[in-house]
Amino acid sequence: MVNSSSSQFDIYCLLGPTASGKTEMVIELANRYPFEIINVDSAQIYRGMDIGTAKPEKQILELTPHRLIDIRDPSEVYSAADFRRDALNEISTIICAGKVPLLVGGTMLYFKVLREGLSDMPQAHNGIRAQIDKIALNQGWGHVHKWLAMVDPESADRIHPNDPQRIQRALEVFLISGKNLTELHSQDDFNTEKADFVEPYNFHFFGIQPDDRVVLHNRIAERFNKMLEMGFVDEVGALYDREELHEGLPAIKSVGYKQIWRHLSDEITYKQMVEQSLAATRQLAKRQLTWLRRWENLKTVRNTSAKSIDYILNYVETTSLYE
Repeated sequence: MVNSSSSQFDIYCLLGPTASGKTEMVIELANRYPFEIINVDSAQIYRGMDIGTAKPEKQILELTPHRLIDIRDPSEVYSAADFRRDALNEISTIICAGKVPLLVGGTMLYFKVLREGLSDMPQAHNGIRAQIDKIALNQGWGHVHKWLAMVDPESADRIHPNDPQRIQRALEVFLISGKNLTELHSQDDFNTEKADFVEPYNFHFFGIQPDDRVVLHNRIAERFNKMLEMGFVDEVGALYDREELHEGLPAIKSVGYKQIWRHLSDEITYKQMVEQSLAATRQLAKRQLTWLRRWENLKTVRNTSAKSIDYILNYVETTSLYE
């Protein structure tokens, strides 16, 4: 479907903090309009991580399929660049089928790279890599990881000390550009070569921004307790028993999984696990809401009520004239 006023395909996106009710809202939207759903959640892409990611139940997915769910094993790393490639492929497939793409999730970086492209990253430098390898050979990758922590603590926190490839790349980027990966990922000077996706697509962003933070925090607590009742600890236990998985992987660093993993490792008590999981989830929601407050041209809804759903559908039906 093409917007006749701009000759662009209209793409709709629903953003919101964790536990804000995005799934319920998008299902109702899909029931009332020919939307096809694309998942924008960096944890729901992993197989075997269902309860703790609040992945839609199988019965729901059968009735309302979500693309880009269960596409990776937890042992794999999935980047924002991977998402952008996969999402654009899915968008093209949906449009060719005569449907309308609706992307939904809370991984704000994914939405950002979809709209703005990817930041330019320095190319590999064999000489610098050789220097890093020499230091690692003499002093160990643990020492190199500490070096990384000095120049880019956020990347060091994400990258496991036993992951030399990613440690090397993060340090290499800093030594070449003078900027760390965190700075490059957050900077505004994104690649201006956008013709491959900005030209054919007209993005419309809706954001769920609850008025009452206390209500959201209560929803977070209620949902987490329900997850525990559903067997969240056993779900993480199945991952914990896999020898190839470790706490440095992005999948295991997901909120809730990280804390339960530490509990299973006897680092924290069950009570501490619950407290830390809730605190981490509230912090995640706070970061997501910060993103939304700064999001350009965002159309805000305060809740997932019928009124909010009608507002979105009315916008879709009245602002885009389809051929």
